[in-house]
Amino acid sequence: MEKRAKHPVRTTEKSLKVIAELNRRNGARVTTLANELDMGKSAVHNHLSTLEEHGYVVKDGNTYRLSLRFLDIGGQLRSEMDIYKVAEPQVEALAEESGELVHLVVEENGEGVYLCRAKGDQAVDLDTYVGCRHPMHSSAFGKAILSQLPTERVDEIIDQHGLPRVTSETITDRDALFEALERTRERGFAVDGEERLEGLRCIAAPIRFDSDVIGAISISAPTARIDDDWESNEYVEPLRRATNVIELNKYKI
Repeated sequence: MEKRAKHPVRTTEKSLKVIAELNRRNGARVTTLANELDMGKSAVHNHLSTLEEHGYVVKDGNTYRLSLRFLDIGGQLRSEMDIYKVAEPQVEALAEESGELVHLVVEENGEGVYLCRAKGDQAVDLDTYVGCRHPMHSSAFGKAILSQLPTERVDEIIDQHGLPRVTSETITDRDALFEALERTRERGFAVDGEERLEGLRCIAAPIRFDSDVIGAISISAPTARIDDDWESNEYVEPLRRATNVIELNKYKI
């Protein structure tokens, strides 16, 4: 179920809608925003002017865009996270060892958020970037994290976000997802057999700090380089070693 503020501030809500629309369009004019958001031009202009004054929006001619202030905030937030401090070197090392694309992902509000990525010398170039979000049920990293959460929390996430189909292989049934999470717990890693993107397979392992799951690390590669014989996959042991090092290095912070 979507969380709602008990006493929402309407002006703040409207500013956030303007920000979201600017982000979706990669910039827009006042008229475009007014039409899309069903707001008056003067109201949209007031929101934009305020955001511009505080450095969150920049104006290029008649077009407004989000400023790099958001990058500054996000970068600082990430740099202060313990999991990033200890995991980033292992993400880089695992990408170099495997030659593939490696991601570090954490859960926030029931979604997977990419915290960092590294590309090996034969890695595919996916549509992922630091900060982007993805449903948990249709990815190896998501299932790795979900497998370590209490059943009640998994149910909450499903109720909030549903189980939308991403590809023909995506799990869209609640019982089937819980069965997949049980298999993940048994073998210690999660798999994604073209559930997020056709032609791509992934494996992922959860990262735990003090008995709590705080993220996952994943390896992604084309189906031509990762077959569906998961138990004998050559990337499983390097993945396990990387997560083990990350969990041990937590105690150095």
